Amino acid sequence: QVQLVESGGGLVQAGGSLRLSCVASGRILSINAMGWYRQAPGKQRELVATITSGGAPKYGDSVGGRFTISRDNAKNTVYLQMNSLKFEDTAVYYCNADLILRDYMRRGAWGQGTQVTVSS
Repeated sequence: QVQLVESGGGLVQAGGSLRLSCVASGRILSINAMGWYRQAPGKQRELVATITSGGAPKYGDSVGGRFTISRDNAKNTVYLQMNSLKFEDTAVYYCNADLILRDYMRRGAWGQGTQVTVSS
């Protein structure tokens, strides 16, 4: 009924840039916060960035100043611009959204993840 689909991951050299996108679709009435999390092999999933429906961003400690989160509410889409990528940014990046569905139920949703690999 609800789907989050990420795109934009891939292989990039250290110092390079990537832009991730995540589109939410389905029986959605509105979306509260949207965000990005990541999980590297052998590590716990961690916050990368979140953004409220009003556009206020919040960043994890490891990415501040290098990553920028934004969203297009009309397109139910959240973006993550990643600059000055480091080897330690290598991870699967997951999109997350706090949804209000058409039946007025609130639901959290996750995307399937997109791999970002930074070569040193």
